[in-house]
Amino acid sequence: MKAILALSDGTIYRGISIGVGGTTIGEVVFNTSMTGYQEILTDPSYRGQIVALTYPLIGNYGVNADDMESSQPQVSGFVVKELCDSPSNFRSAATGQDFLERHQIVGIQGIDVRALTKKIRVHGVMMSALSTEHTAAELMELVENAPSYDQIDFVRRVSCQQAYQWDRDETHRGGQWSMEFFAANRVVVLDYGVKFNILRSLRSRGCEVIVMPCTSTLEEMLRWEPTGVLLSNGPGDPSLLEYAITNIRNMIEYSQERYLPIMGICLGNQLLGTAFGGTTYKLKFGHRGANHPVKDLATGRVYITSQNHGYALADEGLPSEVEVSHINLNDHTVEGLRHKRLPIFSVQYHPEASPGPRDNSYLFDHFVQLMSAHPAS
Repeated sequence: MKAILALSDGTIYRGISIGVGGTTIGEVVFNTSMTGYQEILTDPSYRGQIVALTYPLIGNYGVNADDMESSQPQVSGFVVKELCDSPSNFRSAATGQDFLERHQIVGIQGIDVRALTKKIRVHGVMMSALSTEHTAAELMELVENAPSYDQIDFVRRVSCQQAYQWDRDETHRGGQWSMEFFAANRVVVLDYGVKFNILRSLRSRGCEVIVMPCTSTLEEMLRWEPTGVLLSNGPGDPSLLEYAITNIRNMIEYSQERYLPIMGICLGNQLLGTAFGGTTYKLKFGHRGANHPVKDLATGRVYITSQNHGYALADEGLPSEVEVSHINLNDHTVEGLRHKRLPIFSVQYHPEASPGPRDNSYLFDHFVQLMSAHPAS
């Protein structure tokens, strides 16, 4: 079955359908990772986006239950050069095609993904439509009438609806705890689109993890008597999330009176910076891949990082007591913040990886050390 990808600038790509037939609309972006396609597909930060993978052969090691980063794929559409139909790996439980069909994802293969990537790098990300049932002209009309990616609060669409305790059963989303787990550190994770591996990283360090909806207030969070708060990753434009920014400001004020370590990741970094008085802006084509160099300004060490974001935090407007802790060596954008007095820090990249290098997992150790320094009374 044939498929068409139409970009808002009028560019048309024709290829072969993968996944299911149908039509989908989203912002088209690219990711340069060579592995980790299942983690990319299931990362909530991709909600509302049609994701193109630059590595030419995708699906060669199949899919499995352990590599999920949420309960289902989150992308609006999927674009690859070639989808392998005969994976070879002892962990493989299904093919990529099986996975896309099961979760009703529309995709396309057989197009020149490198040309698409170059177009996005030159002209920036743009809205697009992917279909097996419309003509190119009909798709262009759909794109023209679709709301912009920047106009939609995707965080509300991916966040949990009620608080839950994270355990090894990753499908558990109920309001009742499935187990009893008492730990020295209880972390409240504000779910703006959290990846499973962030939760795994906290649990593997002995933390009790309570995941709460994105709209949770400080008062609701404090009922759990947390020893720390983690602001998660997530999709979309941070400037739309005033409810989250207001809540984080309240947390910062609270931490000045009561010891409350706060860690932010990706969108959490942008929201924290905005709460401190900074501003965000949209990058031309974003940072999406597993090989982005980031410099720790305190030590001078350079880390290779996993990243997935389309917005960045400007360093203007931040108060003097907040410093930029990390920068991206490709474009010198802000990659981390640190409060000079309070136990608050954040990074723009993904220390939990999945996919990508795990060189930055030490940041979870640092967070645990902050919580352990002054446990809640």
